[in-house]
Amino acid sequence: MNSARKITVLSAAAFCVLLTFVIDLFVGELSISLGDFFNSPVVLHLRLPRAICALAAGSALATAGAQMQSIFRNPLADPHIMGVSSGSALGAAIVTMVSGAAGSVFLGALMGAVITALLVMMVAARFRNASTVLIFGVLLGYILGAATSLLGYLSSHESLRIFYNWTVGSFASSSMTGALVLLATAVLVAVSAISGSKGLDIMLFGDEFASLSGASPRRITLWGLSVCCVATAAVTSLCGPVGFVGIVAPHISRMLLGTSVHRFVLPASALIGASFYLLADIVSQLGPFPLPVGSVVAVLGVPIVISILLSKRI
Repeated sequence: MNSARKITVLSAAAFCVLLTFVIDLFVGELSISLGDFFNSPVVLHLRLPRAICALAAGSALATAGAQMQSIFRNPLADPHIMGVSSGSALGAAIVTMVSGAAGSVFLGALMGAVITALLVMMVAARFRNASTVLIFGVLLGYILGAATSLLGYLSSHESLRIFYNWTVGSFASSSMTGALVLLATAVLVAVSAISGSKGLDIMLFGDEFASLSGASPRRITLWGLSVCCVATAAVTSLCGPVGFVGIVAPHISRMLLGTSVHRFVLPASALIGASFYLLADIVSQLGPFPLPVGSVVAVLGVPIVISILLSKRI
């Protein structure tokens, strides 16, 4: 019965991804007939890359979030807690302030995310205690956020406008090439996470138990952080600092599955995260003009987090 429940949940989650993906292709300002749908440049060059970005970003961040919550044994941990998204924002702010070109935002965001991720990994390799790394990540995020705010105060109006357009988040700003790169990253993140699922199961019982079981908590932590940093750097640089799914999807997965075993939780989280971002993208396109997808994600995500807190699942 328990196995049947897991299969049902995973199958339903996969169906939701397919359904929301197809709906996302049909939603937009321009109405397209079914006969012209598959040959429409709007679908091929705008809506399809946007839907792929939403799917890949949700999957990658949800998978990374499930890992973070297990490594740090903190139910509110998510990919952005390590400061990588803040580093990405600082990189984007520096580049837009210097060049003032919208096309350079991605490069600056990517460089900022990579440098921050390397810094986090150096600290993680130095300290054995996962809590120390977590505190460092939070503090680093605050420091980088303060630096970004200071740059914003000193920037021109045009640079601020370009930077703000990136910070509100969007799945529509990427080309098909960027969307496929993000999709490949999501697949890599999922495969890497699932391959280390047994180590994550052991980490739920604490570092001491993991050591006694013959596992290496430090190696498991470094591996999980590497996957998290890659996911966060790719998604943030391409889509902006969208969030919430890294917290929400793993909790929904555990609740529906009735287990914390990661070989089930990780794929379920990836599927639920993909559906969540696709749904947010659909909602953002329903009005007379497109809404910032980051704001829609927050509006949809906050009630779910509150309901989880009130139900004492955290």
